[in-house]
Amino acid sequence: MNTDKIYAESIAKEYAPKDNSKVIALRKLDAKAKMPATIFTYTFGITSSLIAGLGMSLAMQAIGSTTFHMVFGIILGIIGFALCGINYPIYKKMLEKGKQKYAFEIVELAKEISEN
Repeated sequence: MNTDKIYAESIAKEYAPKDNSKVIALRKLDAKAKMPATIFTYTFGITSSLIAGLGMSLAMQAIGSTTFHMVFGIILGIIGFALCGINYPIYKKMLEKGKQKYAFEIVELAKEISEN
């Protein structure tokens, strides 16, 4: 097999105009179902890790220098790590709800595409 030819064809397919608007609609529906869960997960994860980092900085007395700061930092770090730990289960629930919301439309559109 000529690998250059296969590579060239794959690149050409990528830049060729998409005639089948149903496939594009299916991709958009799929992204629409997954996007809220993804955005929430990244935002929640970043916030949780920042909370945990602030707690660790306080606990190691890199920011504060009193015993109160250290105890508060330990508590804040534990809260941040707990939030990081529940991030994935929340994502799974949100993704499941998003998929259920658009399941009928996606399945119907996929059937139409596969029949053609």
